[in-house]
Amino acid sequence: MDEMLETHLQELRRGTVVLACLQLLRTPGYGYGLLEELERRGFATDANTLYPLLRRLEKQGHLTSEWNTDEARPRKFYRTSSVGIRLADTLTTEWASLTAAIATLTTDTSEQEH
Repeated sequence: MDEMLETHLQELRRGTVVLACLQLLRTPGYGYGLLEELERRGFATDANTLYPLLRRLEKQGHLTSEWNTDEARPRKFYRTSSVGIRLADTLTTEWASLTAAIATLTTDTSEQEH
């Protein structure tokens, strides 16, 4: 894939990972497990992107976190806060509107070609 296309795809995906994290973390999860779940659901990202994103969302009040020390290896669990849930709901509605708007563009384009 050429570099310019990859850059555009990366820009397109950037906001979707934020929304995916907010939605998935309605059920508490830790970083590595979230990375795997994002990958499984088609939101490929890497740890160098995810962990700073989680810290930023927590600092903004969209996530809360707590350490789980019950297992041999302590893990920081994140959960979407009530503020984060409102943001996720708003972003999901906006995403649906944008998807519908883009669909009309592609429909209009294919009708014009015929």
